[in-house]
Amino acid sequence: MKEVHNLDSIKRYMEFVKPYKWKILLTVLIGVFKFGIPLLMPLIVKYVIDDIVIAEGLTNAEKISQLLWLMGGAFLLFLVLRPPIEYYRQYLAQWTGNKILYDIRERLFDHIQKLSLSFYSRSKTGEIISRVIHDVEQTKNFVMTGLMNIWLDMVTILIAIGIMLSMNVWLTLVSIALFPLYGFAVKIFYGRLRQLTKSRSQALAQVQGHLHERVQGIPVTRSFALEDYERDQFDVQNKNFLDKAIHHTSWNAKTFAVMNTITDLAPLLVVAFAGYLAITTNLTVGTIAAFVGYMDRVYSPLRRLISSSTTLVQSIASMDRVYEFIDEEYDIKDRDDAKPLKNVKGDVEFDRVSFRYEQDEEMVLRDISLKVKHGETIALVGMSGGGKSTIISLIPRFYDVTSGSIKIDGTDLRDMQARTLRDKIGMVLQDNILFSESIAMNIRMGKPDATDEEVIEAAKAANAHDFIMGLTNDYDTLVGERGVKLSGGQKQRVAIARVFLKNPPLLILDEATSALDLESEHLIQEALEKLASDRTTFIVAHRLSTITHADRIVLIENGEVKEQGSHQQLMEKQGNYYKLFQVQQLDDNIEEVPYFIGDQK
Repeated sequence: MKEVHNLDSIKRYMEFVKPYKWKILLTVLIGVFKFGIPLLMPLIVKYVIDDIVIAEGLTNAEKISQLLWLMGGAFLLFLVLRPPIEYYRQYLAQWTGNKILYDIRERLFDHIQKLSLSFYSRSKTGEIISRVIHDVEQTKNFVMTGLMNIWLDMVTILIAIGIMLSMNVWLTLVSIALFPLYGFAVKIFYGRLRQLTKSRSQALAQVQGHLHERVQGIPVTRSFALEDYERDQFDVQNKNFLDKAIHHTSWNAKTFAVMNTITDLAPLLVVAFAGYLAITTNLTVGTIAAFVGYMDRVYSPLRRLISSSTTLVQSIASMDRVYEFIDEEYDIKDRDDAKPLKNVKGDVEFDRVSFRYEQDEEMVLRDISLKVKHGETIALVGMSGGGKSTIISLIPRFYDVTSGSIKIDGTDLRDMQARTLRDKIGMVLQDNILFSESIAMNIRMGKPDATDEEVIEAAKAANAHDFIMGLTNDYDTLVGERGVKLSGGQKQRVAIARVFLKNPPLLILDEATSALDLESEHLIQEALEKLASDRTTFIVAHRLSTITHADRIVLIENGEVKEQGSHQQLMEKQGNYYKLFQVQQLDDNIEEVPYFIGDQK
C-alpha cells in the first residue's frame, strides 16, 4: 500500500469532520463553561481567607453570614448548573465522534466492495478488518482530543493565567517560566513516537491477520496434528508485536518522564517565590492559597495536553493506515461513458483475448476466440491450471482482459457498468460462500425483495426444499459461518436456489458438482440442467461425464483453445479430449470394482 504522510491524512480526515463543525463548535463552547466553572474555586478560597476569615472589622456573625451567602451561590453553581453542562458536553462529544466513525466505516465498506479480487488474493482478511475496526476507532481520538479537548485545555490555561495575572504578575511569570521547555520536549520526542506507533499498529494487524487465517484453518491444524507447529508460528507474530509494543512503551515512558519532571518543578518554583514575596512584600495568605490552587488548574490541563500529544500521535498513525487502505486503487473501473446493461439476449464473443494477472507475469490466456449464441451451453474442459476458471472470471469483469475484447450482444464489457453486467450473471461455484444467517436470507441474496413464496419456489427448483423442511427451523435455520452446518450438497443446492431466484440470462457453473456424493450430485445435476434451460451457460468441469450433454465442449490447454465441438465430434476426432475422456472412464471403472488387499482372484 502507498505511504501516506500525516499532514495529508489530517487534511483528508477533515472532510469527514466538516459536516459536524457546528456540533464540534457547540461542544467546545459548552466545554468552556464546564472547565471554566472549577476555575472559580481558588478565587473562592482566596475570598474566604482574605475577606472573611482574617478580615478585620467584621464580627463573627457577619463573617458567618457572608460565608453562607458565598457557599450558597457556589453550591447552586456546582449542583444545579454544572451537571447538565457536563452531560451535554460529554453527550455531544461522543455523538459527534461516533457519527464521524460511522461515516468513515460506511466509506470503507463501500471501498472494500469495489476492490479487485487481485487485491484480496495478496491481502489478509484480518489486516483489512484491523484497519476498518481498530484503526478507525483510534482516529476517534483525533476528534475527541485534537478538535475538542486540546482547545478546551488551552482555553482553561489561558483563563487561569489571566486570573493569576490579575492577582500578581511576577508570580504568574514564574509559574509559566518552564512552558518553553514543553515545546522543546514535544519536538524531540513526538516525531519518533509517531513512527513507533505506526509500526506497532502494523504489527498488531499482522497478528490479527495471522489469527483470522488460522482460526479458519483449525480443521487442517487438527487433522495434521500441527498444534505445536502453529503455536510456534503464532509466537513469531506475537513476539514481533511484543517487541514493537515494548519499544513504543519505552519511548513513551521516556516522554512522560521528561514531561512530568518539568511539570513537577514548576509548582516548586512558585511555592518558593510566593514564600519569598509573602516575607518581603504584602502578598496575602489568600493569594498564596489561590496560586497554589491555580497551579493545579494550569498544570493538570498541561499534563492532559502532553497526554493528548501521545494520543494524537497514535490516532494520526492510525489515520495514515486508514488512508493507505482508502488509496488502494481499483483494477476494475467503469468508463465515464459506460452504459447500464438492461436487456440481454445472451450472445457472448471472445475476440482474440489474452490475459495475465500481473504486468511482470506470463500470459495465462493466449489469443482466445469463441462465439457463443443465446441459449447455448459451453463446457470448458482441460487439465488443472490450463486457464478455464480464468476465462469465466473475465465474463463478470472480476478482471479485465489484457488484450482483445469480450462482447455481450455485440457490446464490449468495458463499455458497460460493471454492476449492471454482474446483475445479469448467475454463478454457482465449487465452494459457494453462505453467510452465517438463515437459509431464507442466503437464498434471498439472489433477489433481496423476494417474497417467501418466491424463495420456496426457487428452493423447490433447486431440489433443496425437502432437506430444508427437514431442518429444525426449516427456512429460518441458521447455517453458521460459511454454511458450516450444512453438507456440501446442501450448500450447493442453496447456492443454486439463489441463482434460480435471480433468474439471470447468463449462467456460469464452475466445478459445481465436484467433490459430492452420488446422490447429491444427481440432485444437483438435475437442478443445474433445469437452471441452464434457455440461458447462455458456461460450465467448467473436471469430470467429463457430467458435460457430455453440452452443445459445445472447448478443450483449453496452456491458455489456448486446442479443440472444440460436441462430445460426439470430439470423440470421433480422437484427439486430446478423446484421450482425456478414456483415461477418466478407466479411472471411474476402477473405482467401481471392489478391491480387497490380499485378494488373489
